[in-house]
This record gives sequence, structure tokens and C-alpha cells, in this order.
Amino acid sequence: MLNTNTLAIILGGGQGTRLYPLTESRSKPAVPIAGKYRLVDIPISNCINSEIKRMFVLTQFNSASLNKHIKNTYHFSFFSSAFVDILAAEQTIGNTTWYQGTADAVRQCMHHFVRHDFDYALILSGDQLYQMDYNLMLEAHVQSGAAITIGTIPVHANDAPAFGILKADTDQRITSFIEKPATELLPDWTSDVSEEMKAQGRHYLASMGIYIFNRDLLIELMDDKSTVDFGKEIIPQNIHKHKTMSYPFEGYWTDIGNISSFFEANLGLCDEIPKFNLYDKNNRIYTRARMLPTTKISGTKMSQAVISDGCIIHAASIERSVIGIRARIGKDSVVRNTYVMGSDYYETLKEIESNNIDILMGIGERCHIENVIVDKNCRIGDDVTIKGGSHLEDKETDTYVVRDGIVVLKKNAVIPKGTVI
Repeated sequence: MLNTNTLAIILGGGQGTRLYPLTESRSKPAVPIAGKYRLVDIPISNCINSEIKRMFVLTQFNSASLNKHIKNTYHFSFFSSAFVDILAAEQTIGNTTWYQGTADAVRQCMHHFVRHDFDYALILSGDQLYQMDYNLMLEAHVQSGAAITIGTIPVHANDAPAFGILKADTDQRITSFIEKPATELLPDWTSDVSEEMKAQGRHYLASMGIYIFNRDLLIELMDDKSTVDFGKEIIPQNIHKHKTMSYPFEGYWTDIGNISSFFEANLGLCDEIPKFNLYDKNNRIYTRARMLPTTKISGTKMSQAVISDGCIIHAASIERSVIGIRARIGKDSVVRNTYVMGSDYYETLKEIESNNIDILMGIGERCHIENVIVDKNCRIGDDVTIKGGSHLEDKETDTYVVRDGIVVLKKNAVIPKGTVI
């Protein structure tokens, strides 16, 4: 099979400032998603489902929780060559800097990669939500005789300036590429896309940040230390030097770049038929097996609610919300359009009494929580009202941040009884 000679390299990204405060104490790939997973579970699961079982995850910011998650999650047989290894930025005699960009991250870790036998390097992003069979992309890469293949997706004109946009000929060979084009340049960058994409107004081919490189070419390109980024330098400089192909993908894909896209991606799971299918037995999403108890719900009216394991819920109603593991929601509380990440552990009665804990972990009684992201281990007192919306301006306090009308409670935040936001 093709993939036996493929090495996957998952890029953990930079500081994740646009996802702050979710990235205040964790790296982007470690951000909890869909109530029980982490972002990094998505590309790793796609690899496992594609029978690619040699993976490196490159990271440099707040990597402790990511290390712990991967160490506790991905265990392969002793008799297998499969692995998921984390490579954090490290200073060496030959290099004393942190990763300067996506290509520089790969360059600094090349000495780890070349120890392995592989023909193709599959380079992935650690902060995207999608399900994809990489074998189909690898087959297209090999059959076309390409040196580089780029995963592409048609996007709307209003989204195009945020991406690398390319044009390809009828054989899918890339002829031109521009990184994050200005709006006035867009009329020159439309592509011939499928009828379905045309009907949706998606006329621009965007790079998904998914690349396949032939081994020898990747090694050659990494020798040039003047290039630090794939999208800004490596791809534009090489599309005419080496055969570079587009691999069009038309399934669900979203780049979790900021708070609003993260929020929408999570609440989208509450739809009757979600665009991201967690129930596809052929495309399972793997994560840590926690052995949690079942969720207990008393007297709660629910509509379009996604509830994870180990929750204790007495709320009046939960509507279009994702409730994460070990979440506790008190009596007569209303939760609407909200992502509650849950808790890392349960508090025992003994701990509550001995530590004189006044506000329990979770959401108290008679609260109204709407358009909110509640990070892990938050304590929300009784009679608290938090209503996000367009009426709120962006701001930051010690316990919460407002971004695009979404209120994000910081990890471990304590919200006193009766607070109104």
C-alpha cells in the first residue's frame, strides 16, 4: 500500500493568539473540541483511518497538556512500527531559535524524520476540523508524477483573502499561487470548480495547508534556511520548478483560526445532520479512553444538545449546546448556544468541606448562560447571568474575554453568585 511509506508531520501552530484565552495555558492542538476530544485528535484520527501510523506532532507553546494527552491516548502494539511522537522546539548546537514558521519547524526537525524510511511526507495542520482519506490524495500524487501535491478546497470571495489562493489547469497542475490576496485582486483568481461548488458561490481554490512532498525534494528544500513558511515562500517559489498538483476536496472542512470559527464549529455539531459526522464508523475520531460513568439528567428539557460522559445535570433547559465531560449544571439553570468544556476531575464532598469551597465546579442554580464558551474547571455561582451577543464590545478581564460577541470564561475562572455579564 502507498501509505506504508508515508510519514505524517502534524504542525501544532504558533502561540494561537487568535484563540486566546483558550490557548493561555495550552497549545492550539490541545484545545478541547466537541465535548470530549482535542483538536489534535482530528488529524491523528484521519491518519489512523488512512492506515498512516507514523506521526510526528510539532509544537513549541504550552505543550505540557498536549504531551500528556498524546501519551495517555495513542498506544500501539509493541510489535508495530506505529507511533505518535511530539517534537517540541529544542535548541541545538546548530540552531538556537524557536520555530520561525511552518517550513522552519519542519527544517528544525528534519534530523528526526530522515532516520525513518519514507517516500512521502504528509504535512498537516493541527487546528482544522475535517474527515479525509489521505490515501486518495496519495494515489493522485503518485499517479500524476507530482513532486508536491496541495490539498485544496473551493471558498467564497469573502473567505479568500484569509487563504493562499491558487489556480490549476484542467489536469489539476498548479499554475499560479498567491498568499492571502487583497480583495481587489480576487477577480483574476477564480478557478473552474465543480457545478455544486459554483452553485454555492465558491469560485476560489484555497490551500488547506495539507501538503505531500516527495522525500528527496523535501530534504533539498529544507537545506535553504532562508525560507521559513510553506504558504508564503516554499509553495510560490516551487510551483514552476517542480510539478505541483492540486488535490481538490469538497467535503466539510473548517480552519479553527479564531474564537468565532471555533464556537461555530462546536455548535454545528448540534445540528440535526451535522456537517462534521462524529457517527461515521469508517471515520472514527479517536481520543483518550477515560472510563467515565454515564451522564445523569434530572428534569431538564433538551433540544439539539450534545452531552458528553460523566455529567450531572439538573438544568431547566439546554438548547443548541455542547456539554463536555464531567460537567455539572444546577437546578433551574438555562444554557443556550453555549459550549461547556466540563471539568478535569470530580470534587468530592470531603474536598468541598475541608477546603471551604463556596462555589462548586460547574454551573450553579438559576443561572442563564447564553452565547458563551465555558473553559475547563470553571466555577459559576448561583443566579449568574452571562449573555453574549453583538451588543457586547471586545474586552478582557481577569475571568473572561469577549470576542465577536462571544463570552469566553477563562480556565479555572470563578464567577461570584449573582454576577451579570
